[in-house]
Formats: sequence, C-alpha cells, structure tokens
Amino acid sequence: MYEKLVSYAAKQLELDASEITPDSTFESLGIDSLDIVEMIMDLESELGVELDMEDQKIATFQDLADFIDAKVNE
Repeated sequence: MYEKLVSYAAKQLELDASEITPDSTFESLGIDSLDIVEMIMDLESELGVELDMEDQKIATFQDLADFIDAKVNE
C-alpha cells in the first residue's frame, strides 16, 4: 500500500517520488487537507472500502498506508 500511495502522490500531486519516505509528513511535502481528502476518496473508489479518517492520528505516509491496509483486511 505504501508504494501505491507514493505512486499516487507523485502522479496526482506532482511530487518527486524519491523525496517521499515512510516518515514523510503530508505537511513537509506541501500536501494540504484538500489533497488528502481527494486522495482518500480516490483510494476508496479504487479499493472498494470506506476509509473513515475521523479520530485517526495519521501524520505520515506510513501511518496512512498502515491504516488503509488494516481497513482492506478487515
């Protein structure tokens, strides 16, 4: 899932994939909350799962990948 997120960010948000690490925060890469919402909506459609982000403490790409993996495997 982590690689899918990096690929998405590189393509859709025009980021350099080599600059994204598991510990990269969205803020450090200039990704705002609107970008995150759009990314989550796209992933929900692609994966066929609902990703309820309320009350989640997700700060890094790895946090998001782990959260999505858990939801997909429920």
